[in-house]
Amino acid sequence: MNKPLTRSTFLVFFSAVFLPMFLAAVDQTILATATPSIVGDLGQLHLSSWIAIGYLLATAASVPIYGWLGDRYGRRNMLLWALGIFCIGSIIGAIASNMSELIMGRVIQGLGGGGLMSLSQALIAELIPPRQRAKYQGYFASMFACASIGGPVIGGFVVTHYTWHWLFWANIPLAMIAVWRLLCLTPSPTLEHRNKPIDWVGLAVFPTLCTVFLYWASVGGENFAWFSLTSALYLLVVTVLSIIFYQNQRRHKTPFLPNELLANRAIYIPLITSMMFAACMFALVFFLPIYLQLGLKTNAATSGLLLLPLTVGQISGALISGQIMLRTGIPKWIPVVGLSLSSCGFIALGTLPPEPTLVGALGLLCGLGFGTVMPTTQLVIQTIGGKANVGSVTALASLSRNLGAAVGTAFFGVLIYTLLPNFDHNTSIEVLQSGPQAPVIAAFQTSFYVAAVIAALGAMNAARAPLIHLANELD
Repeated sequence: MNKPLTRSTFLVFFSAVFLPMFLAAVDQTILATATPSIVGDLGQLHLSSWIAIGYLLATAASVPIYGWLGDRYGRRNMLLWALGIFCIGSIIGAIASNMSELIMGRVIQGLGGGGLMSLSQALIAELIPPRQRAKYQGYFASMFACASIGGPVIGGFVVTHYTWHWLFWANIPLAMIAVWRLLCLTPSPTLEHRNKPIDWVGLAVFPTLCTVFLYWASVGGENFAWFSLTSALYLLVVTVLSIIFYQNQRRHKTPFLPNELLANRAIYIPLITSMMFAACMFALVFFLPIYLQLGLKTNAATSGLLLLPLTVGQISGALISGQIMLRTGIPKWIPVVGLSLSSCGFIALGTLPPEPTLVGALGLLCGLGFGTVMPTTQLVIQTIGGKANVGSVTALASLSRNLGAAVGTAFFGVLIYTLLPNFDHNTSIEVLQSGPQAPVIAAFQTSFYVAAVIAALGAMNAARAPLIHLANELD
C-alpha cells in the first residue's frame, strides 16, 4: 500500500508536471480566437480548421508511441524529448509565411504535445496512490480546463494588442522552465517493457489510417464531392488500412493498442465517452469564437473573454466530480448527468436568440457538464488497468480524447463551412465579416443541435458502463 502523499511533496511534483500539461492543453485551443487574424494575414480560410486538426491529429498519433517509449526509457526522459520537439514546432509556426508552413509547424508541435500530456499523467499515476488521486484529480482537470478554454482568451488578447506570432514564441521560455523543473526530478526507473517486441506495423498503419480518414472528412464536399470516385478511393484506402490494422492487432504479441485492456467494458466504454466529450468540447472551443466574431460581430478579445464562463463551468464540474468520487467511490453516473447538462446547453445555444452575454451563460452550462468527464474517465481506467498498465491506459485516455477532438473539429468544420451560403476556397474572412449575420448564425446554430445529439449519445454510452465502487477496487 502506498504511503499517503503529503501536500508539500505533491506541490513539488505538481510544479514539475504542470507546465508540460499546460503547454499541451493550451496549444490545442490558443489559436481559436486568433484564426481570423491568421487567415487575414495568410489567406486560405478553407484550411483554417487544420490549424487545430493538424495539432490534434499529430498528438493522437504520437500518444501511444510515447507510452511505449516512456515504459522503456523512463517517462521523465521522454518528456524532455517531447518538450524539445514541441519547441521546434513552435519556432516553425512563429516564422511561417503561409498557411502550409503554419500547419506543418502545428503538426510538429502536436508530435511533441502528445508526449507532454500523456507522460505527465503517467508520472502522476506513478507517484500518487489511486485513493488520493481521486482527491487531486480535480486539480489536474481544472488545470486542463483553464488551459484548454483559457487558450482562446490568451489568444484573443495577444492578437488584439500584438500579433499572432507571439502565441508561438511564448512557448519557448515556458518550455525551458519546464525542462529545468523536470531535471529536478529523479529519473523514472519504470523500464519493465524495455525488452518487449515493438509493433512496427501498428506504428506505421495507425497514424496513416487516422490521417487519411481525417483528410477525407475535412475536405470532402469541398475538394471533391462526397459521392465521387475520389471519395470512394479514400474510403477504400481507409477500409484496407483498417483491415490490416485489425489483423495485426490480433496476431501481434504486444500490439500497438493493448487488446486485453480494450476488451474490458470498464475501460472501452469510458474511452468512447471521452471521445464524444472531446468532439463536442473542442469543436465548441474552436468554433465558438469564430461564431462570435462572424455572426455576432464581436472582436477577438471579447470573443475570448466570452469563453471564460465555459472555463468556470469546467473547473466547477471537475472539482465537484472529484469530491463526489472521493466521498461515494461511485463514478458511473457523474458523466451521465454531466453530458446531459451539456446537451441541454447546446440545444439552448441553437434555439435561443443569439446575444453575447447569453452565449457566455450557456457556455457555463456546457462547461459544467464537460468538467465531469475527464476526471472520472482518467481515474476509472487507471484503476481498472492497474499500476502495471498505467502507461498504456493513460496513453489510451489521451489517444481517445485527442482523436475525438480531431474528428469533432474536422466534422464540425465541414458542417459549418458547408452550411455557410456561397462559401468557397476563395472566400475571405473580410467578406464573411462584412456580410449578413443571419446565414452565419443559422449555420452555427445547426451545428449546435448536432453537438447536442453527440453529447446526448455520450451520456447514453456512459450509462452503459459497469457499476464500479472505487473504494473496493482501490483496497
